[in-house]
Amino acid sequence: MTMEIRPLSDSYAVSPQITAEDIPAIAGAGFSVVICNRPDGEVADPLRAPALKTAAEAAGLRFVNNPVVPGGLTMENVALQRAAIDAAGEAGERVFAYCASGNRSSIVWALANAGRQPTDALIDAGAQYGYQTAQFRDLIERLAAE
Repeated sequence: MTMEIRPLSDSYAVSPQITAEDIPAIAGAGFSVVICNRPDGEVADPLRAPALKTAAEAAGLRFVNNPVVPGGLTMENVALQRAAIDAAGEAGERVFAYCASGNRSSIVWALANAGRQPTDALIDAGAQYGYQTAQFRDLIERLAAE
């Protein structure tokens, strides 16, 4: 398992599953906030949110646990992701989010930014890494209209 930082914007990047050993590289790359979008039930203890939160906080990073269940993305997930992104943005900080592949972190980012950026730009940001954001076009556009 290798961490790969995949930027979707200047202030937000995604990655497949990380380990505690990846945290110094994340901090070194200029990220201040780590968002976990992977439910603990998908991984072994060393990769669960509590272990990674401890490592992130020890490195001076803020950690947000926002597990997105496959096929069970909720508007609460979107709201929590948006709040974390907004708080980081207000502080001039960058966000690093991860899940199994980066796909869920990409989708929830696109939904959280609906109406803030053009729908095509949100979809294309994830699509460049093979993420399945296009299937959420209608939902992005509905959220943008709200």
